[in-house]
Amino acid sequence: MGEQIAETYTTRRPVITARAAATFEPVGRSVASARAFVRDTLQGWGHPDIIDDAVVLTSELVTNAVVHAGTAADVLCMRTGTGVRVEVADRYPEREVPLQSSARRIGGVDREGGRGLLLCAALATRWGVEYTPTHKQVWFQLDLPDRPAGTRSAGPALPTEALPLADPRVRVAVVQLDRTGSISAWNDDADALFGFTADQVVGKPLTDFAAWPHTPGTSTGIAEALRLSRWEGSYGIRGADGRITPVYASHLRVRDNEGAPSTVCLLVREEERAVLQSMQRTPAPDSGTTDRTAVDPFEVFIGSPAPDDLDGLLQRTVERARDMLDGDAAYLLLATDDETELEVRASTGLPSARQRFARVPVEAGTGRYGSARMPAVHEDLTVIPGAVPLLADTGMRSVVTVPLKVEGRLTGSLGVAAEAPGRYSNEEALRLQFAADRIALAVERARLNELERLRRGSLSFLVEASDLLAGTLDRDQTLALMAQMTVPTLATWCAVYTVADPASEPELSYVLHEDEDRIDGLKTLLGKLAPPDPVPTPGARVWTAPSEAAQAATVRGSLRSLGLAGSTDHPAAPSTSLATAAAVGGETVVLPLVARNRVIGMLTLGKPTDDHFRQEILELAEDLSRRAALALDNARLYSERTAISQSLQRSLLPPELLHVPGVEVDVIYRAAGEGNEVGGDFYDLFPIRDGAYGFAIGDVCGTGPEAAAVTGLARHALRLLAREGYGGPAVLERLNAAILDEGARSRFLTLLYGELRPQEDGSAVLKVVCAGHPLPLRLRQDGTVEAAADPQPLLGVMEDLELYEQTVTLEPGDVLLCVTDGVTERREGTRMLGDDGLTDLLTTCTGLTAGAVAARVLRAVERFAAEPASDDMAILAMRVPELELD
Repeated sequence: MGEQIAETYTTRRPVITARAAATFEPVGRSVASARAFVRDTLQGWGHPDIIDDAVVLTSELVTNAVVHAGTAADVLCMRTGTGVRVEVADRYPEREVPLQSSARRIGGVDREGGRGLLLCAALATRWGVEYTPTHKQVWFQLDLPDRPAGTRSAGPALPTEALPLADPRVRVAVVQLDRTGSISAWNDDADALFGFTADQVVGKPLTDFAAWPHTPGTSTGIAEALRLSRWEGSYGIRGADGRITPVYASHLRVRDNEGAPSTVCLLVREEERAVLQSMQRTPAPDSGTTDRTAVDPFEVFIGSPAPDDLDGLLQRTVERARDMLDGDAAYLLLATDDETELEVRASTGLPSARQRFARVPVEAGTGRYGSARMPAVHEDLTVIPGAVPLLADTGMRSVVTVPLKVEGRLTGSLGVAAEAPGRYSNEEALRLQFAADRIALAVERARLNELERLRRGSLSFLVEASDLLAGTLDRDQTLALMAQMTVPTLATWCAVYTVADPASEPELSYVLHEDEDRIDGLKTLLGKLAPPDPVPTPGARVWTAPSEAAQAATVRGSLRSLGLAGSTDHPAAPSTSLATAAAVGGETVVLPLVARNRVIGMLTLGKPTDDHFRQEILELAEDLSRRAALALDNARLYSERTAISQSLQRSLLPPELLHVPGVEVDVIYRAAGEGNEVGGDFYDLFPIRDGAYGFAIGDVCGTGPEAAAVTGLARHALRLLAREGYGGPAVLERLNAAILDEGARSRFLTLLYGELRPQEDGSAVLKVVCAGHPLPLRLRQDGTVEAAADPQPLLGVMEDLELYEQTVTLEPGDVLLCVTDGVTERREGTRMLGDDGLTDLLTTCTGLTAGAVAARVLRAVERFAAEPASDDMAILAMRVPELELD
C-alpha cells in the first residue's frame, strides 16, 4: 500500500524539463544581473509571454536578499510542462517575512519590506516562503499560456458569404534566413509582392526591410522573434517603391543536416491573413448537441478565427464594417477612462495614418449628432463643415457612426464613410449598430488585456530605468541614459533641456533620434527655436514650435523645387532639410523635470510627421521623467560638490614645482580614495632666503579630507616659520605645538624637513630633521645606498620635543630619495616592499636623473601588487648633476 501511495505521489509531481541556476553577490549591481539571467533563461526556453512578470518579481526578491538582507542570493529557474518556477534564496533565515493574510504587516506597495511578496500575490499563479536553518527561500510559479505545441484543429463549416476574402491569385512569399538573420532565399511571390528580385535582397538582413511595431511591453522585437522556434503575427515590409506593405507572417525555426539553424518565413498580405493564421486552439463543439449550421454573429462579421491582439481586431473590424456597408473608408475610436475623449485606433481608406492616436471629444456639439454616445447619420458633410473633424479634407461626404457600449458604458465609436453624399440612412445605422454590439465586448476585453500587458511591461521598463539611472552620478551620462531609454521605446526623437538656476534660460543639452543621420539636423533645428517654458505643472503638454518649423521648411522646400521665389517668416525654415522637417513634423510633448521643488529641465519627446502619442505612453514617460529628474539633480549636486572639493584640495599643494639652481628635483604624488586629489601625504619645496630652499615631505595619520586639513596647516606653518628665520628643530617644535592646539581634531604627523643650499663647487649641503618619518636614502655614484638621517619622535603626540638637525652633503651624481610610508608599506598578502626592498631598488638607479628615479620607484610600487594602492603616496627625489668636464 505504501509503495502505491509513493508511486501515485511521484507521478503527480511535475516533471522538470529544464533547469538554470546562478548565485549573485550581495552588491547592488547583482539585481540587474539577476534580471538579465532570468530574462535570458526564459527567452532561451521560448516563453516571452511571462518574461516581464518573472523579471519584476525576481528583481524585488533579489533586492530583498542582496540589499536589505545583505546576503548572497541563489536564483533557480525550473521549467515544467505547465509553467516556470523561480526560487530566490538568501542566507538570512531569521528575517521576518510578512504574511499574505495580514494586510497590516504587508503595508503598501511603496514600502521596501514586503513589496516583493505583494507583487508575488498579484502576479504569480502560486507562491510561497520556505525556511531552513541556513536559508530562507521565496518561490513563485507562472503558468504558461494554454498553447499546446503541435496541436491541430479545424474550423466549422461556414457559408460562402462568411468566408474570408482573398485575391484570385493568392501569393505566399517564402523567405529563408540564415543564422545571422540575413536573407538566403527569396521566391517569385516575394518578388511580386514587394518588388525586389532575389539578387537585390539575398545576403541582406531582414531588418533592412521589416517595419516592426515598437510598443513597450506588448511586442517581441524582430531579433527575438527570429530566434523563437515558432512565431506568428503582423508587421510591415518596405517594398522597392519605398511603401510599407502590411503582412501577416508565420516563422518556423529549422536546422539543416549540418545542424546550422535558419528561419523560414511565410508572408501574405495582411488582408489575406486567414491563409496563414493558426486556428483557435479551443475544443471543437460537440456535434451531438450543436447545430452545425448555426454561426456566431460575431464570427460572421469579424471572421474566424478572430485576431487575438487588439490592433489586429480593430483593423479587422473597420475593414469588415467598410465592406458590410460598401463604404470607402471606416474608422474606430476607443474612449479614454473618463469617457470625455475618443482616441483613433484603427482606420482604412483614409488618405494616411496621420489620425492614429489623435483625440476628439465625445461631446463635439449640441444635440444627438454632436455626441458619440448615439448613432448618427450625416448625409452630406459639406452642409455642416467640421461636423466630423476626423474626416476633414479627406473627400468623404456621407458618414454613419455608432457607439460601442459595454453594460451601458461608452467604450468606443465605429464609423463608415463614403465619398458620395446621401449613401446612408437609418437602416444602415441599425445594421452597423447590430455589428458594433456584437464586437463591443470582444474589443473591450482585448483593450483591457492590452492595458494589462502595457502595465506589466511598463513596470519592468521603469524597474530597469531606475536601476540604470541610479548607477551613475555623471551628469552627461545621465542625460544620455534619459534619451536612450526613451528612443525608440517611447518616441522617435528626444531632446533634453537643462535649467542651471531659476534665473537662467533653458539650454539644449542632449538630442537623440532613432536615425543617427538626423541627429545633427534635428539639433540645428531645435537650436534655432526658442526653448519651451520651464513650467512646473506635472504632465505632458504639447509644444507646437517644432512642427510649425517643419511645416514652414516644407513649404520653403516646395517653392524652391518649383523654382518660385518664396519666403517664410519662420527663422528655422531656410536651413532645415525636408528629412529633418519630416522627423519632427508630428506631435511634440514636453514633460518638466522637477526635483526638490525646482524645475531643473525639460524632457521633450517627438514623433515624425502626422504621428501622435498614445496616452499610455505619455503616462509612462511622465513616470520616467520623475525618476530621471531626481537622478539628474543628484548628478548635478555630486558634480558641484566634487568640483568644490577638488578646488579646495588643489589649494593644499604647491602650485608648481620650484626650480632649484644646480639641483634636479622631481616629485610624484598620488592620493588614495575616489575623488581625492590631496590626502594625508604632502610635500613642499619653497625658497627661504637667498641661496637657501626649504623642502618637506610628510604623512598625516589617515586619509581623505580630515587628513588634508592637517596637511594644509603643516604646509603653511612650515613656510611661515622657516621664512621667519627659525632653524629646522625650532620650526618642527612650533608646528608640533600648533597641531596639539587643534585638540580633538589633531592628528599625529610624521615629517622630514630640511634646508637645501647648493654650493659653488657643484655639491649641495642639506640640514635635515626626520621626525618619525621613513628615513631619507642617499645613493652615491658607486651604487651604495645609506640612510641620510637618524629617526626622531613624530609630531602631534608629545608636548616637549627635543629635536636636532643633521647635515648631509650631496656630491655631484648623488641622489637623495624621500618617500612616505605608502611606498615602503606597499603590500600583497604577507609580503611588503619595506625599507630593504626600497634600498635594493635604489641601488639600480645609478646614473638616472631625479625624474627617472622617482618614476622607477612608482613603477615598482604599482607592480608589487595586483590591487591598487590603498594609501596616499609621495616620492621626492633630488639629485646633484655631475660636473661637466671642459
